[in-house]
Amino acid sequence: MKVDRRSFLSFVIGGAAGTALSPLPWKLMDDSSIWSQMWPWTPVPPDGEVIYEDTTCSLCPGGCGISVRKVDNRAIKIEGKKGHPINDGGICLLGLSGLQLLYGPTRIKSPMKRMGERGEGKWQKISWKEAATILSEKLGEIRNKGEAHTVAAISGAGGGTVPALLQRLLTAYGSPNFMRMPSQSSAEEPVLKGVFDEEGRLGYDLENADYILSFGSGILDGWGSPVRMFRANSQWKDNKVPVIQIETRLSNSAAQSSRWVAINPGTEADLALGIAAVMISKKMVRSGNISGFRGWKRELLAGYPAEKVSETTGVPVDVIVELAKGFGSAKRPLALYGRGKGVTAGSLREISAITALNALSGNINEEGGLWAVSQADYIRWPKVDTDKIASAGLSQPRYDGAGEDSSGLAQSLIHRIAGNINGEEPYQLQALLVAGANPCHDLPDSQGVNAALSKIPFIVSFSSFNDETAAMADLLMPDHVYLEKYEDVPVCAGLVKQVVGLSKPVVSPQFNTHHLGETLITTAKMMGDTIAGAFPWEDYETCLKETLGNKWDSLMETGVWEDSDVNTVAKKVKPAPLDTKIVTAEGDVNSFPLLLVPYDTIRISSSYIGSTPFMVKTVADTIIKGKDGFVEINPQTAEANGLKEGTIATLTTPRGGARVRIHLVHGIQPGVIAMVRGLGHTAYDGYLADKGVNINDLIGPVEDPSSGLDAAWGIRAKLDKA
Repeated sequence: MKVDRRSFLSFVIGGAAGTALSPLPWKLMDDSSIWSQMWPWTPVPPDGEVIYEDTTCSLCPGGCGISVRKVDNRAIKIEGKKGHPINDGGICLLGLSGLQLLYGPTRIKSPMKRMGERGEGKWQKISWKEAATILSEKLGEIRNKGEAHTVAAISGAGGGTVPALLQRLLTAYGSPNFMRMPSQSSAEEPVLKGVFDEEGRLGYDLENADYILSFGSGILDGWGSPVRMFRANSQWKDNKVPVIQIETRLSNSAAQSSRWVAINPGTEADLALGIAAVMISKKMVRSGNISGFRGWKRELLAGYPAEKVSETTGVPVDVIVELAKGFGSAKRPLALYGRGKGVTAGSLREISAITALNALSGNINEEGGLWAVSQADYIRWPKVDTDKIASAGLSQPRYDGAGEDSSGLAQSLIHRIAGNINGEEPYQLQALLVAGANPCHDLPDSQGVNAALSKIPFIVSFSSFNDETAAMADLLMPDHVYLEKYEDVPVCAGLVKQVVGLSKPVVSPQFNTHHLGETLITTAKMMGDTIAGAFPWEDYETCLKETLGNKWDSLMETGVWEDSDVNTVAKKVKPAPLDTKIVTAEGDVNSFPLLLVPYDTIRISSSYIGSTPFMVKTVADTIIKGKDGFVEINPQTAEANGLKEGTIATLTTPRGGARVRIHLVHGIQPGVIAMVRGLGHTAYDGYLADKGVNINDLIGPVEDPSSGLDAAWGIRAKLDKA
């Protein structure tokens, strides 16, 4: 059998990735191993009766069911819950090490107010009554000046009762500025509106598909629900389902796929449209559910011939044709959208092109296909009765401009916040509330975000942890962690059916923290009048029970509610627009001859929750070595720049610079360099802080002209020997 270079690389790297992801080395999962890693703050498991309590993990969008082993009130191990519809006993690294978040030193243990300058870390412990008084009085002061619209809130989660309560508080108060951190769902919402003329989300019937075309989706690197993806990938292997991974570098997902197709970064939409054009030319489409197909077909065939697409993408013509034949001839093909873990929005052009591929195959709302489904709709609270002050505030433009002009399809454009604050447009924010999010680390141009937030007079963080944004706050009102509280967990990470999990308090609160839902209800009641009237519940648990209604008993019994039916939106789709502008990387090619792209790994958290010590311990020394982070580079490119393995270099982009080490990787395109997402923290503990580089310091937002979303997929860069 002939083995070409690309197949050989996939074999070698895939072997390593497969071993890392298999159960073989997971002696780490034993209780004795987890608790013998010499963490100085680790509790010693007591002697006593062992019991198990079930709950739901909310550390990522996956919403896995978990079972917590306890002795007395001490949790000693977290396992996946068997029989759960999402993970059925499986668990990922982050979920496995959740106890290090519960008991670790990064917890904020009580409410505190800042005493020194921002960033100095000087705090004074205060009571919850004093904290609530400071918050309600400050908000009341701003509102009484007729400036309610100058208050904003940032939420990490888009669904569930707690984010809904935060948004409701802003509405009753009089601010339109409820914003969410970006994610794959940020782009799904506009495509549902633009392509399906409906509101909803996208679901992927992975388990029944017979041909997978993944456009950079980190199947084994944290995309969707990680454990579900591991299980689906094993099922595909058993059933010999072709899995084609299309991306610039040979990731773990690419190495474990049937085939890796290397592509020039930022050209995924072109390849999707090129594949579509070949399918049409070879009469391999089922176009009954595409409106206006004939006119779109002519434009597509004229604009995306395989030869032209090959020049743009770097994918050979014969490979484009082969992919089209494979996808077009499969009974239940499925194309996946979302780069890496899906923590960025991406362009409307890209997701529309991938949706068009699915539509051409006739698999919309079909077994093994792409499903356009309605959002979980169990939160049905009465409309907020606003007073004159609130009505005036809500009539002001949103601070991020979402809903205006070309951005009318996007619900939140949080990447604009830094530029608007620094430019004093459209008005200056007077207060910011941050819940379940860490924008000072996780937003692009994080240095600019930090500088911008320093100009906001009053910042409140509800974080459970000492993260970068909490360090910038004036008031800390720490939430319980997920193992200490009741909370609904709607799971939308690529699922077809509506699934709602329930987090339960498996241990009593370890510190003087309060449930965020409780804090929001208390604040509203302290402010009185119509704001208090919008929160009729006695406490959060009452609110949750009433909201879940007849789902509550089922959730208390099994921990999860799954809709027996799939609520689809319209099946008819509009064809992907062909005249939208391509999103290019920031920077001048002459000054910055390389392309820097971020990548995700299952071993490093890429979102609000920082990596645990246990996770950091599993990271290869070609990603972190000491405090140095690595940049992956093709040996050919490294030689041209006078760089060798392990060389210390200075990485520079139009947004900033950083010290890095060089790691030579054959499985990356020449002229492209890659860096992991999720490192470079300045907060947290010694296991995570000051390790590697935060790639968001080096990459800025690039707006998609079609949606206004941040669609940056990389940035121009250069490397110089230090």
